[in-house]
Formats: sequence, structure tokens, C-alpha cells
Amino acid sequence: MPKILNIQPETYTRHAVHQGDRIWAETNCYTDVVIELLHALGHEPLALMAFTLDLDLELDQWTFFKPPPGDVETLYALSTCELAIWKPLVEHVEEHVAAGRPLLIELDSFYLPDTAGAAYGLAHVKSTVAVNEIDRAARRMGYFHNQGYHRVEGEDFDALFQINGLAHDRMLPPYVEFLKPLPRAAPLEGPALVEASVGLLRAHLRRLPLVNPYRRFQHKVQGDLDDLMVGDMDSFHAYSFATLRQFGACSELCVSWLQWLSAGGVQDLAEPTLALDELSRSTKALQFQLARAMMRRRPLDLGPFDALALRYDAAMAALNRHFG
Repeated sequence: MPKILNIQPETYTRHAVHQGDRIWAETNCYTDVVIELLHALGHEPLALMAFTLDLDLELDQWTFFKPPPGDVETLYALSTCELAIWKPLVEHVEEHVAAGRPLLIELDSFYLPDTAGAAYGLAHVKSTVAVNEIDRAARRMGYFHNQGYHRVEGEDFDALFQINGLAHDRMLPPYVEFLKPLPRAAPLEGPALVEASVGLLRAHLRRLPLVNPYRRFQHKVQGDLDDLMVGDMDSFHAYSFATLRQFGACSELCVSWLQWLSAGGVQDLAEPTLALDELSRSTKALQFQLARAMMRRRPLDLGPFDALALRYDAAMAALNRHFG
């Protein structure tokens, strides 16, 4: 039975960003699963979070923030490669897991039991998981998803891997990546890891948007409100996930990273940490205000967006003063 790490869902301990009193319990499926996978492999995923600075308004949505493969390679000596699917997916998974290579696979949450109450058995939603263990004979797979480590088996396993054939002939294979260690490099640790993370901070500061994205989003929301106010709660959840949750959760993740850097001895991070923490908390409040406005068909006060923009400016100005 191919297995990379000898862990069990019942005893697995999640990373700190998926425990305790968090403002945003989850970020997005890809980032959450990479955090847990790196954590389980013995690495500190917070060192990777410089990319959270890149967030921008991408016309009709905010950046779906994901760890860049180059940053993963720099810190952990892990190369991210796309897997070409030329035979049944389950065979690829068996072979790569047996070689110690975790696979990141887009699967259908309809068959992922850890999404019970949200998508499991209710909605066909693609989501990224990282496979750690697979047993085709027992029809069982161990996988990282969202906040932790889980198991799927039986008929759900068959459906995920289409063991009994394609549901229809227009189904495309999923997008799959695998991670493999670089043969001539080693993961960074201790002060070297902190130093490299600061280097990524400087690099990602050069990717900041030229215009405050929260100012632009304030105007965007104003134009979206007419449609939102006649929409249902499914519309709210879709809109909120693509906008408020992306920048709210991303900001909180950035706060955790800055706190980790501070604990590692990096100076001058108190001001941006506080500003981004306030931004994240205010965004959570805005999410509730938008939901209430939609339910009651009442106007949404756009004034709080001014505060978001000011906090973003304060955080980025402070980081640029000391590291830009």
C-alpha cells in the first residue's frame, strides 16, 4: 500500500494557522492544503507566505492567492511539476506516492467526506487535495484537504477515480501536480530560513499593485450592489468567496507570517502587522454586513472600505520603508 507519511486522520495535529481562534478558519483550498502538506513533511509553511503581499483586484474578483512554485523551491528544495495523465489516474497516484512524491489533485468535493455539510453529497465543486496514501485494493485514500488530514473510501473512492468508467465521454482529466525533492539542494532551516523569507518579502514588494486595490474595489462594489440585492444567499457566498474572503483570509495569513518573522528576530514589523490584522477583522465584519444587507434588501454602507484602504496603505508603506 503506497504511503508517504505514517499519519492517521484521528491523530493528525494541524498547523497552528488551522487551529485556535482564527478570524478566517480557511483561506482557499490550494493554499490550505500546501500549508498542511509542508507542515506534515516537517517544514515551516509560514516562511512561504511572502506571496500574500501580491494580492490585487483582478477585475471581477480578487487574486486567488497560491504559493508560487519558485518560492517553494527556494525554501524547501521541492520542485513542483505538472503530471501528464496518460493512463488511469489511480495508477499514476499509486506510482508517484510509492516514490514518495505527494500529488496535488483537483477532485470533486461531492465525494470528499471532509466537506460534509458544505459540498459532500450536495454540490459538484472542484477542490485541491494532496494525496499521501492510497490503497486501491481496499478502495481507500488518505489526503490533505482544507484544514487537515482525512480519509476517503468505498464508493466515494470509486467515484473520485472513476473506477467504473467515465460518467460521460466529455469528462476531462483533472489538473495534477507532484512535488519532488531537488537532487542537489536541501531545505532551509533556522536563521537561513528566516533570511530567505525576508528575501522573498523584498521580492514580492516589487509586485505590489500601483493603485490601492481597496479603493478600486470600493467602486466595484458600488456597481455590483444592484445585482447583489436581488440575488439569493448562494450569490452572496459565491461573491464573498471571490472577493471578501480572498483578501480577508490572505491578510490574516500575512499577519501570521509577519509574526513568525518577528519571532525569528526580524525588526520593524509591528506597524504592518497591526494594520493588516485590523484589515482582516474589518473585512470579516463587512462580510456579515453584506449578508444582512442582501437578506433585508437594504443598502450597504460603503464607508468601511475607506478604512480598509487606509490600513492597506499604512501596512505597505511601512514594509516599503524598511524592506523596499
